Amino acid sequence: MQLKNEIITDSGKYTHSMWIVIFIFISVFINSIVLIQQPFEFYLGYFIFIILLPSYLGKYGINRQILLIFTVLFISGLYNILLDNNTAALFFKVFAGMFISYVFYHCVVEEFKFDIEQLFKWYLKGCYIAALIGVFQFVSYILKFEPGYNYRWLFNKWGIATGGNFGIRINSIFGEPTYLAAVLSAAFFVSLHNLIRKKNFYLSKFQSVVIILAYLLSFSGLGQAGILLTVLFLAISYGFVRYIFIFIPVGILIFNVMYENLPDFRNRFESLYDLFNDGKFVLGKTHGSSFILYNNYHVATENFKTNFVFGTGLGSHPIAYEQYSIAKDIKVRGFDQNSADANSMLLRLISETGIFGVTVFLIIVFKCYVKRNPDNESIHWLISNSLLIMILLNLFRQGHYFLNGFPLFVIMYYYNYTNHQKYLEELDAEGQESLVTNLDPSSA
Repeated sequence: MQLKNEIITDSGKYTHSMWIVIFIFISVFINSIVLIQQPFEFYLGYFIFIILLPSYLGKYGINRQILLIFTVLFISGLYNILLDNNTAALFFKVFAGMFISYVFYHCVVEEFKFDIEQLFKWYLKGCYIAALIGVFQFVSYILKFEPGYNYRWLFNKWGIATGGNFGIRINSIFGEPTYLAAVLSAAFFVSLHNLIRKKNFYLSKFQSVVIILAYLLSFSGLGQAGILLTVLFLAISYGFVRYIFIFIPVGILIFNVMYENLPDFRNRFESLYDLFNDGKFVLGKTHGSSFILYNNYHVATENFKTNFVFGTGLGSHPIAYEQYSIAKDIKVRGFDQNSADANSMLLRLISETGIFGVTVFLIIVFKCYVKRNPDNESIHWLISNSLLIMILLNLFRQGHYFLNGFPLFVIMYYYNYTNHQKYLEELDAEGQESLVTNLDPSSA
């Protein structure tokens, strides 16, 4: 690949201005710059939409499947506004952002001729750069070089995250360590795979080590879940039965190391266990983040019981929160955090879109998964497993529907599956052609 005035892909199929690629991935990696804060937060990435989307719409239009799904969500949203389950302001703010994001990123995939492998390579390059900055941030903190670890001079929605074993949890160019863990999770899977296998995919051993190091230094609870998922998915991909005596002990060891050495992880785990076991909150003992997650779980499930088919509409969770929250009697500030996004995309989908929204996501997750086939191994399984980990982490713990380019990775996950199906059809056609050739006497 060459970077001059334009980028030429490895396959040489098409060319693009390098600035177009940079703009697209700015919308993924830069969530720490907010251009406008009222009446809603206008991220830098949204400005990229304004620049590129009009021309993309003229070339590609709106995908029919996306249009159908959002038509259902639109009708459901209007209906819930009439029932006072939602407000027009909350609904249209979320609906517009989500719809535009999915339309934009689908156009991006079309613009690159559905070349998911190339888009994934560019994503990994972005992760490597972000990881380098994160490692530099950590070293600067250790050396007390403030301009090297405090980036408030550059980002206006960014803060130093204290904690961890060294006094800082790195967040690199991201607003929080959690965002770093979410965005880099697919790259972490590839990096760990590269270290335990002889063959490297897309990243060198050094680049893989840098990404793993930055991921670990985030000391993010979401990142720790990403580590466990990565170990699990690698075990499944390379034969769980065959490696069971390796991966299960390794997984238990990783959990025990985190439990014994990371107080924040231990407190979160114990608090979640206690909350889901007896539902009791003890001020000063129960971890705040764990209670916030449990409270939003309670709100989402209660809201689902009375609006289980289509939910109460996009953007409506804050209204449900006011009705069902168990934090009303807690006189300490902060326990109503994440009331807008439910602290989890899955909980938010349950609350706002009901069975319909959850089913759409589950169909994508399960139907479009590409498992590793040792007899016919393609790169699609690696991309699929990497992106699935990112999707699952966002479903579990990130409540924002379209932050950090999440729709792009959902769309990439889908088209990686369709590309894999085409690849299998081509192999089958080649096999049939070879069989006919061998059986035809005239070909001798």
